[in-house]
Amino acid sequence: LGACLADDMGLGKTVQTLALLCRLKNRDELSAALLVCPTSVLGNWQREAARFAPNLRVNLHHGERAKSVSEFQEQVQSSDLLLTSYALLSRDHKLFSEQQWSLVILDEAQQIKNPASKTSKTASKLQAHGRFVLTGTPVENKLQDLWTLFRFMQPELLGSKRKFLSRFAAPIEKRGDKDVKKQLRRLVGPFVLRRTKMDPLVASELPPRVDT
Repeated sequence: LGACLADDMGLGKTVQTLALLCRLKNRDELSAALLVCPTSVLGNWQREAARFAPNLRVNLHHGERAKSVSEFQEQVQSSDLLLTSYALLSRDHKLFSEQQWSLVILDEAQQIKNPASKTSKTASKLQAHGRFVLTGTPVENKLQDLWTLFRFMQPELLGSKRKFLSRFAAPIEKRGDKDVKKQLRRLVGPFVLRRTKMDPLVASELPPRVDT
């Protein structure tokens, strides 16, 4: 069904994702998974995978990357997890869209919040058995951000953009309608897994969060 892991930064979204991949591999249920993230954190994903999930075959589609279909398919077949950036997802969209993925995972998924962008459209068209998004800010500026995330991971749940805006966004953002807020929370709640650093039950040893 897919899910949005929306824990605050620093609560281990990377490790939780790697744990899921390891569990699937141990049960022989993992073929190639694709993880898309900003270029700046590609190295972090490589290091964390090597540290916490050394049994995963992790490859990188970046820099001197495979550009032909045959090369790309060889790379996919030799991977449990293929890492790439949002920029290359758009640039090499034909390679990615023609592949069947076991999982597609979007890290810092607020990168697709503009539903009209090429990156957002390309991500929505990827073929996958499961879809996950990782973001500490599922609603960054307005409720449309949430709709865009669900267009990727659960496209039928919130309906069309026009219906979502009229049914949920307008009553909540313009009138602060509490009943509509409750309806939306009930609808998306099962798919949004969120913990914050402010919750004393999460990690009492963490220092208070400081926003600047």
